[in-house]
Amino acid sequence: MSISTMNTERVIDGLKARREELVGAIALQDGTVLIGSGFGAPGRRSGEIVFSTAINGYTEALTDPSYIGQILVLTYPLVGNYGVPPDYESDKIQVEALVVSRATHPSHYRSRMSLSEWLAENNVPGIMEVDTRLLTKRIREFGVMGCAVEVAESISDIDLEKLKTLASSVRYDERQFSYSVYKESVTLGSGDKTVALIDFGVKGGIVRSLLNRGFKVMIYPNTCNADEILRENPSGIVISNGPGNPARMDRQIKLCRKLLDTGLPILGVCLGHQLVALACGARTYKMRYGHRGINKPCRDVRSGRRVITLQNHGYAVDKPSLGDTRLKPWFIDCDDGTVEGLYHESRPVITVQFHPEGSPGPKDAYYVFDIFAELVNRYG
Repeated sequence: MSISTMNTERVIDGLKARREELVGAIALQDGTVLIGSGFGAPGRRSGEIVFSTAINGYTEALTDPSYIGQILVLTYPLVGNYGVPPDYESDKIQVEALVVSRATHPSHYRSRMSLSEWLAENNVPGIMEVDTRLLTKRIREFGVMGCAVEVAESISDIDLEKLKTLASSVRYDERQFSYSVYKESVTLGSGDKTVALIDFGVKGGIVRSLLNRGFKVMIYPNTCNADEILRENPSGIVISNGPGNPARMDRQIKLCRKLLDTGLPILGVCLGHQLVALACGARTYKMRYGHRGINKPCRDVRSGRRVITLQNHGYAVDKPSLGDTRLKPWFIDCDDGTVEGLYHESRPVITVQFHPEGSPGPKDAYYVFDIFAELVNRYG
């Protein structure tokens, strides 16, 4: 019996006496089971379980397309106190399910609804009143793993054995993700310089950061090809964030390789950073539990500057594999030495693993977009 199943019978007995509330269950691939209260929408979901240490910005996190296919645990013990302000990174909640210690009622003048109401509106289940510290420690010890959750009106409606089987069947690393926020090509802004943005699941903050620097932004869904992009004679290219294992994205890697050969200024962000590295001949690897939070320190190798960054990634570029790629480390994570940014020795190409747009913050790394703008103005 796993640590977290010892008191399951006592918790179930207590939940049977609270029939007016939703109940929820979580099963992990390692056999761990947690029983708690449900909120949001009833339903069963599965995915890779991950955690974030951010203490705010849950609306931005939940709408980040990089979380597609994942069940998110928020480590901060109280979530929902400022409700749901209109601070989104895409047009809907992207996580499979949300797990928190406690979801509370909102008290904020910008709030449009409660967190529970928002989850229900998006048909996303949530679970609270579970030991999120235990979950986080298991993920840190054993790594991210398959997970299944179910929210129902009664604990008798949940088949725990079926839930554990579903958790064991999750294969996040093997899934072929193909997602775009913008389903068709879109042009935003009216600047003198045009930047092509390849949307693999782009965060709205990246779009806003480019528009704020006076660019006309042409956004292309991930199904586009190099000819479509180059036909409009862009002055620079941004390769966005998104979900999935970059090493399995052969078509996207080939696209990046063709774009690199143009000599145009390129900025890769998060998944885009990994795809550029793979296109140049480097390798990526799966991290034990990844980096997810808004207080991750990095060192700018070229300037010596330290910056606090927002990160959300479960894969990283293998530093020894950079070898003959002509890519050099630009940012290094101060905690574990992960490569968090790259620059090309002879081409106007830069990448960052973190999110320089920092929605909801921090703003330390905003200057990455300024450097890209300088490259576009010089070489584009």
